[in-house]
Amino acid sequence: MKVIGMISGTSYDGIDAACCEFTLNAGIITAEVVGFESFPYAQEVHSLIAEAMPPRATTMEQVCVLDTKIGQEFARAADSINKKFNFSADLIVSHGQTLFHWIGNDNKAKGTLQLGEPTWIAQKTGVAVLSNVRSRDVAAGGHGAPLVSVLDQLMFGDSETPQGALNLGGISNITVASRNMAPLAYDIGPANGLLDAAIMAFTKGSEKFDKNGELASQGSVNNSILNQMLAHPYYSLPWPKSTGKEIFHLPYITEHFGEVSTWNIKDVLATLLELTVETVARDVEAHRLTTLYVAGGGTHNSFMMNRLTSRLTHCSVKLMSALGVDPRAKEGLMFALIGFLSAHGLAGAIPSCTGASSAEILGSFTPGAKPLSLPQPVSNFPKKLVMKN
Repeated sequence: MKVIGMISGTSYDGIDAACCEFTLNAGIITAEVVGFESFPYAQEVHSLIAEAMPPRATTMEQVCVLDTKIGQEFARAADSINKKFNFSADLIVSHGQTLFHWIGNDNKAKGTLQLGEPTWIAQKTGVAVLSNVRSRDVAAGGHGAPLVSVLDQLMFGDSETPQGALNLGGISNITVASRNMAPLAYDIGPANGLLDAAIMAFTKGSEKFDKNGELASQGSVNNSILNQMLAHPYYSLPWPKSTGKEIFHLPYITEHFGEVSTWNIKDVLATLLELTVETVARDVEAHRLTTLYVAGGGTHNSFMMNRLTSRLTHCSVKLMSALGVDPRAKEGLMFALIGFLSAHGLAGAIPSCTGASSAEILGSFTPGAKPLSLPQPVSNFPKKLVMKN
């Protein structure tokens, strides 16, 4: 089955799209990433998203405009990658753009909102679309995140000792799995999201990220502020748990560093980067991991990766490519996998990872140019996923 998986993460810098082909035989999924590409948002759309992100207020008019324009951007990305790789997709999976993730005072997810109307994708490509992927898990009592745990479990859940997979996106999240335990997964805390928010505010939008961590590498960590940040109550919450820009946003930074005009941006970035490194390292050590596979945009930040490797002296830090997955394409592959599972009547989330009371089939289908036609349902959940060489 040929599936395109697409996502724009909490950094909202653009859409990652992966063309993936899956076969299932004797309980083993063989997967191949045929093509991958990142599509930056049109500047107008990026600005609209930035203006609507928490903690900013918005209007229903803006929500409607965003839902349409993000849907059109995803449609453009899907159509482009489908044609570029001559892929002829059977299904397109669109995560859309998260604008709000509602966590109650009891640390339970109450709702989650991803914008990007899927009918624009179906109309432009003629291909059926799976969207609204997280909400069913939330309705079952879960956090709707981190969904990547289903891919991680299939890839290394049969290991003898616990291994971990870390995603460094706007938020960092981790999966821990082995054959001797129920897998667990959760959001650790902020990663690229705070770094990007800081540099965008300081440069008034002229710079969107700190390339390779160059500025952060020249700064000094403010240990007093770092310790204050590490005392945030989120870090002591039990897992499963999830978080986002509803907590870790620009006002959170100014709360600790003061008004933007007073910043030494190099020191601010150095401290925020060390916050990510330290929160990740503490959790890796708590789970006694000896191997950590890393993916996500943070893998392009060489200073962050160097700091993480230096801090984790008893854990081997590897890119996801060690398991045959391009770190850039992991989330696209993951959503394509969820589409494959949903199309075959299989659950796409693991209750021990999301906190749901049951494992549910994820997403809502939108027909393409032809009537919706799904494969025959599969009775048993696959045992493993291997990447095709």
